[in-house]
Amino acid sequence: MSHGIEESKRAAAVQAVRENFPPDPRFVGIGSGTTIVYVVEAINALEQDVSRVCFVPTGHQSRQLILDAGLKAVQFDSIPEEAVLDICFDGADEVDEDLNCIKGGGACLFQEKLVAMRSKKFICVADQRKLQSRLLTSWPSIPIEVAPIAARQVLVRLRELGSPSPHLREGHTPNGSPLKTDQDFFIIDAPFPRLLTSSDRKSTSTSTSTTPRHNAGVSNNGADNDSRSEGRGKDGIWEVEHLANAIKSIEGVLEVGIFSGRTGPEAFWGGGWERDGAEGESQGR
Repeated sequence: MSHGIEESKRAAAVQAVRENFPPDPRFVGIGSGTTIVYVVEAINALEQDVSRVCFVPTGHQSRQLILDAGLKAVQFDSIPEEAVLDICFDGADEVDEDLNCIKGGGACLFQEKLVAMRSKKFICVADQRKLQSRLLTSWPSIPIEVAPIAARQVLVRLRELGSPSPHLREGHTPNGSPLKTDQDFFIIDAPFPRLLTSSDRKSTSTSTSTTPRHNAGVSNNGADNDSRSEGRGKDGIWEVEHLANAIKSIEGVLEVGIFSGRTGPEAFWGGGWERDGAEGESQGR
């Protein structure tokens, strides 16, 4: 079973690199996680000279992978101000049918988002186990990076947003101390009901707008459910981007492990995330 999973991850990585690695890149982002091991391996196996390429890691693990492979690692804050990465390869904990992602299982979500948002193209390498119709179908919670001093108030606000049991992630220490990220922040894992997609909101909007109101004095059931259907938190039901924005607005939150919207130069200068299609076992955005 484990061997089959690893082979699936390797196949996804090989396909993603073979089909998307640029012919002459200047900067390439390298994400975090177990699948990225195979991405770096596939890059090294390319029949092209990558000795002049600067590989930008998203954390300590990916930096070590780059160095161990004999590639050139360059820290994010060393990139020239005007430069944009040619491409970024990263994994995901879960991917929905709109290519929204949950990331942060490895506690590198802040640096992962920095690198992804500054890339012309983002390739999320995922085997079939990670693909679900809606986020939070298989993966249980949303990772959130928070300032330690604000952790308690963030937990309170997450419960108010409808998370039934948000909790601090424990580190790998005998005393069970909270895990700390590369920024010395904590990670909160917050479960929510499965997240709606933007497609869900559009379909609901269409159906409710075409439902006749037989009596102006009687509430329309479809209209009553608009708030819930639009995913703005009623009964704990959220749409992907609405929830990401709501969590990000909490004081003390550094980053949210929901990746959605636009990426690339437009996102770097204007904010957001951009889908870039899907291909086989790798998901591109």
